[in-house]
Formats: sequence, C-alpha cells, structure tokens
Amino acid sequence: MKMIGLSGMAVLVLLIVAFLGKIIGTFVLGLAGGLLTLWGLFTIFTFYFFRDPDARTPEGPKLVIAPGHGKVDTIDATTENEFMGGECQRISIFLSVIDIHVQNAPVTGRVAFFKHSPGQYLNAMNADSAKFNENVLIGIEAVDPRETKVGVRLIAGLIARRIVPFIAQNDGVRRGERISLIQFGSRVDVYLPKSARIKVNLGDRVVGGESVLAAFE
Repeated sequence: MKMIGLSGMAVLVLLIVAFLGKIIGTFVLGLAGGLLTLWGLFTIFTFYFFRDPDARTPEGPKLVIAPGHGKVDTIDATTENEFMGGECQRISIFLSVIDIHVQNAPVTGRVAFFKHSPGQYLNAMNADSAKFNENVLIGIEAVDPRETKVGVRLIAGLIARRIVPFIAQNDGVRRGERISLIQFGSRVDVYLPKSARIKVNLGDRVVGGESVLAAFE
C-alpha cells in the first residue's frame, strides 16, 4: 500500500510538472511570438524611416530645388551674415518624423562655406530654432547664375540628434545630389538673394531634389 501511495504521488507530481510545463511553454512561445512581431515591425519601420528614393530633378536654367522633404511653414526676409552677407529671403521647411530624412543640393555649384554650430535640441517646430539648436550651415556658390549665393541650414530638433553631412567645403555639388542626412527629421532653411522669385506658398509640401522653390531672373 505504501508503494502504491508513493507511486500515486509521483504520478501526481509528474502531472503537475507537465501541466506547469505546458503553461510555461505556451507563455514562452507567446512571448517569443510577440517579440518576433515587434522585431518585424521595427525592421519595417527602420527601412521606411531610412528610405532614400532617387530624385527626379527637373531640368531648366536658374532653378532652386527644395533640399528637404516636408512642409513649407515660413517664407520671410531675414539677415544671414555668415555666408549670405546680410539681408536675404528665407524658406523654411519642417521635416516630421515620417518624412524622408535625406537632403539634396538645391543648385549646382561649389560648397564655398561649411560651418557646424553645436547647440541644444529644442523643438524644431519653431522656425527660429536655429538660434539655439545644433545646426550646419552650407553655403553654395551656384554656377547658374554664376557665383550666386544659396545657403542651406540643417537644423537638429527635439528628436533629431544627429546631422550627417555627405559633403565638405570646396566640394562640387550637382542640383538634386544627396548632401546630408538629418536623423529623425527636423528643419531645413534655404537662404536666397532678394532677387530670387519664390515659387512656393506657405503650407505647400515639397519633395527634396524635385520641387522648385524659386528661380532667378
């Protein structure tokens, strides 16, 4: 009787262990499935985030192309002394986290000015965030019209914490060529001479390397 009792207890213990093993196994499989799903979603988001389609850059003389993908939220007159040398026009493009984050050269020419300025990472929804935030100012001397100055300022933001230029001072660039990456979006300012004729309006969404921002007479 004692042997039978011990055998019964052993069977009971085995049944309990098997039951717990099934529950734990189901939990582990479910957890693994959830982690696999999250990994898959993260992979898809990463590919989407770093997408970099080829720009269909328009042909034509004296055109200024949008350097960034996003929404035009500022068109005004400002003063930029470091490269433009004083009063000029500014078009500011806000790049959200879902926009493409690669920037393109607005004109063909030579990088005559290049300056990185460290700073904060405040919300870049404010068009004047370049006064406080980390930024890179790229000054291009265009070939059409010859030696016309066009400035591009890449501005970091609250989420964007890294600006990756692909070019350096004295490099030649072609209109529509990839020149930089701002990770997780932010803002791009374009500085133009007062003689440039603006071709976009507030609220317009522009495509980097494709949309015409302005033209010279």
